[in-house]
Amino acid sequence: MAAHLGNRLRDVRKRRGLTQLGLARESGVSVSLIRKLEQGERRDARLETVRRLAATLRVPTSSLVVEPADEGAGAAVLDAWAPVRQALADPAGVAAEPDEPPTAQGVAAALDAAMPLFSGDRFEELRAVLPALLRDTDVLARLDPQGHPLRVRLLQLTGWLLTQTRQFDAAESALGAALDGSADRLQGASTVSTMCWLLLRQGRLGEARELAIRWADETEPCLSRATPDELSAWGWLLLRLSAAAVRDNRSDEAEDALRLAHAAAVAMGREFAPDGDFLRAFGPVTVTLKRTENAMVMDRPDVVLRLAARIPKGGMRPTSNNRNRHLLDVANAYTATRQYGPAVETLTAIRAAAPQWLPNQRYARDILGRIVARRRTLTDTMRSLTDTVGLPV
Repeated sequence: MAAHLGNRLRDVRKRRGLTQLGLARESGVSVSLIRKLEQGERRDARLETVRRLAATLRVPTSSLVVEPADEGAGAAVLDAWAPVRQALADPAGVAAEPDEPPTAQGVAAALDAAMPLFSGDRFEELRAVLPALLRDTDVLARLDPQGHPLRVRLLQLTGWLLTQTRQFDAAESALGAALDGSADRLQGASTVSTMCWLLLRQGRLGEARELAIRWADETEPCLSRATPDELSAWGWLLLRLSAAAVRDNRSDEAEDALRLAHAAAVAMGREFAPDGDFLRAFGPVTVTLKRTENAMVMDRPDVVLRLAARIPKGGMRPTSNNRNRHLLDVANAYTATRQYGPAVETLTAIRAAAPQWLPNQRYARDILGRIVARRRTLTDTMRSLTDTVGLPV
């Protein structure tokens, strides 16, 4: 964010007639942090914090933020995933080609076998199998037209995975290639949904919002005749639009998008994953999960807990990253209401369900950091969780 955040914050605060102390009181952000930002002693802040300041100042978050809010993966993650990134950049260079060329049937079977690794957030196993799979799909796509959709599908999944692990440049490259190779608008919409999520994780709210609006407009179906594929594609674009809008202090627009997504979910009738694709699973529960997420963004932990209590446990698959992301909101809501025991229990449950996913979540680190800061002593479980998410204590 460089000096832009501090300068814009000071300028808008003065135009609103607020002192630093007044802004702190109204936003809930410490006056010390506000002072450091304006004086350039701190050059960045969490997107959540910037949103609270922007909401108090009645401006879009994007007017304060101009650069990514997430700095991306650390050196250890980059080193571990280097073979995968190399396979994306140069598929033929990762290993010697097999004696026999890959076949569409064989590659399709290998991709099907890898799907539980993606949906289960089994990162270590994915690091091992992806380089060869990327190579084989690249070779097949050049030899056989049947290989092209397999290559696009793998690029979509790889872009999603790299976004999960905050390798943003590589994710953008993979998703761009998948979009360029999409056979139709619906296949492209699936990729664009992940692109919007990538932009959100980088704090590029305006770009995410504009991309979601454009594609939602172009893919809007007739609800009475829409197929599950069409409902899922349109519904997810609306959810991405809502997520970008609520973070940019456009609450009315966020609610309108959620309302339309709910209409698509009602038309779908149930949770459904077109072609068994976990990334496109959509329905009433998915919309409620995202409504809960929006409530947490708007600092309404009471609404988060109320909505969470109504979500059927059977409606969320144990390996769904949407479910685990929702449970982070629940843990955050418990923390905000000083219910630290349930917050720790929720984080522990996430770790049990997704042990390789949780360490990659800065959100989890921030939640646990607030718990630790407010506790005089830590339990063994809390200490174990700090090790899991890499929180220094």
